[in-house]
Amino acid sequence: MDPIADMLTKIRNASLRGHEYVDVAFSNMKYSIAKILKDEGYVRGVKTFVDEKKRRFIKIYMAYNEEGKSVISELKKISKPGRRVYVKVKDVKALKRNPLAVMVLSTPKGIMTDREALEKNVGGEAILLVW
Repeated sequence: MDPIADMLTKIRNASLRGHEYVDVAFSNMKYSIAKILKDEGYVRGVKTFVDEKKRRFIKIYMAYNEEGKSVISELKKISKPGRRVYVKVKDVKALKRNPLAVMVLSTPKGIMTDREALEKNVGGEAILLVW
């Protein structure tokens, strides 16, 4: 029932199995999250495609290090449909316990990382943590 959680599960499973890419149904929010994962270096690439039935989807190309291990060691959903987690700008650092992790937030100014939210001085819904 949670499309973002489904996307994260597909990415997590693809990285564990060593797949080259994973396909995810398109939505603007999923595409924004995938672009952030690419910009932060957790995936190699992100492209959108349209299949023969005119359905749009996102192809996320997985990233691995020299030893063949996934760059993503953990991908955790924070806010869930039954329990939304909102953070003020001053609480962004407190919620992120791992200093190497990147938190993705949905803010009034769009989907962004915790660093960008601190720079723009905005809070929002904490969507996920990745490290």
